Amino acid sequence: MLVSMVLPLLGGLGLFLFGMQMMSSNLEAVAGSKMKRLIEKLTSNRFLGVAVGAGITAAIQSSSATTVMVVGFINSQLMTLQQAVWIIMGANIGTTVTGLLISLNIGTIAPLIAFVGIVMLTFLKNKTVKNIGSIIAGLGILFIGMGIMSEAMEPLRDNQGFINIMTSFSNPLLGILAGALFTALIQSSSASVGILQTLAATGVIGLDSAVYVLFGQNIGTCITAVIASIGANRNAKRATVIHLLFNIIGTTVFTVICVLFPFTRFVESIIPDPVAQIAGVHTLFNVTTTLLLLPFGKHLARLSEKILPDKKSSRRTVADKWFEDVTTNSRHILGSSAVALQSLRDDVLKMLYLTVENVTMGFDAVITGNTDDVEKINRNEEKVDRFNFEISQKIAKLLTVEQSPVDIKEINRLFSTISDIERISDHSVNFGDYAVMLSRQGLRLSKETCQALTEMRDQCKHALLQLENFKDVKLLEKIRRYEELNDSTVRAERKRQINVESKLEDGAERIVICSELLADYERIGDHMLNIAEALTDSQEIPPEVTDKRGVVQSA
Repeated sequence: MLVSMVLPLLGGLGLFLFGMQMMSSNLEAVAGSKMKRLIEKLTSNRFLGVAVGAGITAAIQSSSATTVMVVGFINSQLMTLQQAVWIIMGANIGTTVTGLLISLNIGTIAPLIAFVGIVMLTFLKNKTVKNIGSIIAGLGILFIGMGIMSEAMEPLRDNQGFINIMTSFSNPLLGILAGALFTALIQSSSASVGILQTLAATGVIGLDSAVYVLFGQNIGTCITAVIASIGANRNAKRATVIHLLFNIIGTTVFTVICVLFPFTRFVESIIPDPVAQIAGVHTLFNVTTTLLLLPFGKHLARLSEKILPDKKSSRRTVADKWFEDVTTNSRHILGSSAVALQSLRDDVLKMLYLTVENVTMGFDAVITGNTDDVEKINRNEEKVDRFNFEISQKIAKLLTVEQSPVDIKEINRLFSTISDIERISDHSVNFGDYAVMLSRQGLRLSKETCQALTEMRDQCKHALLQLENFKDVKLLEKIRRYEELNDSTVRAERKRQINVESKLEDGAERIVICSELLADYERIGDHMLNIAEALTDSQEIPPEVTDKRGVVQSA
């Protein structure tokens, strides 16, 4: 009997989690980039922030994913900690949608829902439509899994041992702990709430015990964001503290209400269905906690800063360690300056080579329609940004020591160069985005466009690699020739796009994307010319040098 019950239970759980994952990943694929842009442009308005957090989480079915996204934005300084408070509050409301869907009890038509989704996924070619089909199929599979779990657990209603375990959760501490641990284990509060609803539907657990498990599930869902914040900056870690504080405060308030008042009996009197009861309590928990804490968002942010205060400024930076290593390996300051300058040149070259790789992969993604390398382009861009930051710090550190006029000029050339290299890498990321847009819209570029882009790629790669020759006296002349070729190539291709491509099927859609790509390509030529001019600049050194932050350094 045990085997006949456990196997269907595991199979149903597997289908449930698979359906949840299908819905989540494909919803994010359909609207994820738009959501990220929406978060980036978010104002400090608390109500707008809560609404955006709720909407995004309702769409991607995961408060953890939204909070992880927020942690990433804070870490990259695209969002303040205060803005994060409202997003996190909204995320807790949005995560209740799955429970509400499950409470609708549409399990009888679940096979039909799954069938419709699978038909769309299998027979339709448009990538966006296929993603939507996966979402629908995932919803159907989720309900099928719930149905299998429900049937498997039905015999447990009469099992005295299991009943004793479930009733022990009426102890608030045990229930909260069980809910938190289980949700932390599967890293999805939506999934764990759905499983709790299945237990309630079969009568295995009553609402008086289920509420405490439910409260614990809200705490357990914070573990994903905590893991994501490892290695992030201090403010990003504080965002996870705010997420934890929100759910701990809400759990404390509702536990007190349940212990002192007949809360569960009141819910049972107005909502007869056990599944809907849990969905209702889950929604009430998150909405009430949000309304309760909404006026205190700034206080939550300050409390997180007290829990995780700034580290002492005595902590060594990458630039500190670098400069210490340079001076240790040289007997006097002139020697250390030479070593430091060579180290900076090496770092700039590494940054340049990553950018060359990114530009090449970006062009290839657009030309071939294969978006497999887009993720690698984004990873490389993060490395380029890190190089830009660390080289800037090293230059600032080097300028604290007296340098010769020649060395100061060299340092400023390198500083000017890394900014333009970083911008070129940004344009290569745009190439990857264009490839994704073409793929999602089911568009393929014409043979003539691909040929033109291939020539641009080769010309651009060749010119970029010329920049590695810092001491080439003819570098500026070479890059000027390339920049002129770049401009004339762009003009010719724009003209061809309008005269030829516009008359082809889907031509208008392709022209819009190609026009944006050509603008990026033209800007790459401008940045390369800036780099060549900086590297071959022979003007006299100004008496004072200003770093990127506006700090005047003595020459």
